[in-house]
Amino acid sequence: MIMRIFQVTTRPGKEQEFGRLFHETAIPLMNSTPGIVRVLPGAPRTESPREFSFVMVRESLEALRAFVGEDYQSPHIDPAEAELVESRSVKHYDLVDG
Repeated sequence: MIMRIFQVTTRPGKEQEFGRLFHETAIPLMNSTPGIVRVLPGAPRTESPREFSFVMVRESLEALRAFVGEDYQSPHIDPAEAELVESRSVKHYDLVDG
């Protein structure tokens, strides 16, 4: 299994708008994609009010590629969200059992 950690920092003042997309669109989408094992969405905290994250576990690298494409190491964002996002990052790890 592969673990993908995706982090987003919103543009100042765009936290609420991005938050709506995060809760109403992104979380349901991630939970419904083929090959997903677990989705752990992370909402902002007081000390980091513009930071959102997802920890996603997929069955395999092939399942991840089927969802995001061959360029799975780039932190893609939906074009509709681009104006809300200041920065984004993505990291991948092999999931350790136990």
